[in-house]
Amino acid sequence: MATKTLYVGNLSYNTSEAALANAFAPFGGRNTRIMDSRGFGFVDVDADQADAAISAMNNKEFDGRTLNVNEARPREERSGGGGGGGNYRQGGRKRSW
Repeated sequence: MATKTLYVGNLSYNTSEAALANAFAPFGGRNTRIMDSRGFGFVDVDADQADAAISAMNNKEFDGRTLNVNEARPREERSGGGGGGGNYRQGGRKRSW
């Protein structure tokens, strides 16, 4: 059976993958992944149940938090510009503190 991956945001840091799988079980929920210390995770549901799962679980109270549930999207490519990475220097100025 085809599946869709759902993003589940605003998770309590105490939420377990087993509890998340149990919450999405009526929609064929399986293969739950919680991103440690990030407050979000993913769960695969039956493709024909994805819309029902989103409708039922989005804005639902779960483990003391209000869930944000939608269809997961591929991670966006990040450009290399800005943000202090790599070889960024402070313009060659000498600081005198």
